[in-house]
Amino acid sequence: MVASIVPSSARTIRRMLDPVDWAKTDVFVEYGPGVGTFCQAVLDRLKPDATYIAIDPNPDFVQHLKQSFHDSRFVLVQGSAEDVVEILKTQGFDHADYVLSGLPFSTLPPGVGDSIARETARALRPGGAFLVYQFNPKVRNFFEPHIPKIDSAVEWWNVPPAQLWWAWKE
Repeated sequence: MVASIVPSSARTIRRMLDPVDWAKTDVFVEYGPGVGTFCQAVLDRLKPDATYIAIDPNPDFVQHLKQSFHDSRFVLVQGSAEDVVEILKTQGFDHADYVLSGLPFSTLPPGVGDSIARETARALRPGGAFLVYQFNPKVRNFFEPHIPKIDSAVEWWNVPPAQLWWAWKE
């Protein structure tokens, strides 16, 4: 039910989140939090008055996360990442500062990955970033047309090794 049989390593989580300017983060969004591998790490870094919106289409994961995380900053939405702009508006926000995704773009139905990337670019504030961790390097093809300023790395201390991407909205 998740993209990997082994959760992301603590090192992957730390590296993925290190570029985030937490002092300037008011709205952090995660697509497909699944069983919550990144959730506590994000909450630990998030300032007290910020909001963390987690969007997952799977009702089983949503139920699990509701039972696992009791933090007023954590807003859980059962829905699609394609609807991020509308979800932000519903929650009272014009934009997100950062969006984190481990969604398996290469296995999504045709057009869905492109739609998510386009809507993410619309949702991000200038200076914000789309943080993507994947196992398939072709994921860049989805978001590069919409957010072309990209930093990348590989985290070898992950099973399997993870491709890390930070796409910065200018």
